[in-house]
Amino acid sequence: QVQLAESGGGLVQPGGSLRLSCVAAGFTLEYFAIGWFRQAPGKEREGISSISSSNLRTDYADSVKGRFTISRDNAKATVDLQMNSLEPEDTAVYYCAAVHVAGYSDYVTLSSKNYESWGQGTQVTVSS
Repeated sequence: QVQLAESGGGLVQPGGSLRLSCVAAGFTLEYFAIGWFRQAPGKEREGISSISSSNLRTDYADSVKGRFTISRDNAKATVDLQMNSLEPEDTAVYYCAAVHVAGYSDYVTLSSKNYESWGQGTQVTVSS
């Protein structure tokens, strides 16, 4: 059974940084592409970053490009999202998601409909 658990959220001032972690359990992470999403109150869920199972390809939404960095450690079964230069507009619940891919793949996607399993989310609040 695929299980994902996010951690690392919290309250941070504008301009600050946070590092979110997504821990995978019950499956072999190396055969899954992973995405990070966020959803602010009253808004649709937004795909912000994705990393391939090969660890060779990443993708970012324009809203976070240059500020956020996704990385993965298959041995530790974790996918992290380093968030720098945070803005109040980044306030949201952040989710990680997984989709099984065929073998060692460069597949990445920011579309939520392509993901099969989701974590419960972690709240990030950017406020002074």
